[in-house]
Amino acid sequence: MAESEKEQGAEFEDEEEDTPLDKRKKIFSKELRCMMYGFGDDQNPYTESVDLLQDLVIEYITEMTKKAMDTGRPGRIQVEDIIFLIRKDPKKYSRVRELLLMNEELRKARKAFDEIKFATK
Repeated sequence: MAESEKEQGAEFEDEEEDTPLDKRKKIFSKELRCMMYGFGDDQNPYTESVDLLQDLVIEYITEMTKKAMDTGRPGRIQVEDIIFLIRKDPKKYSRVRELLLMNEELRKARKAFDEIKFATK
């Protein structure tokens, strides 16, 4: 990785660490609230619980991203890198496989739909 890219990454990390928790964007709060309700929590869970869960999710995503960048081609993340990292966790591995298969099916369906759409014109 180039020196300037390392400096930019360091600047971003510093901004994230220096930013108070209440000032950070609530990226996943709506989704986490729905998930918490789906798993048996109150329909309107405590904001502190959602914020804590969001911090854990962001931390997990950050750590997995850093590990994935170190795994395959340095500085690049590929699907295979993520699969490699979660290969020992059967639940995560099977869910990723399921989502990748579904993504492939959707891609094929869109392609077939587009072919039919253009063939009728």
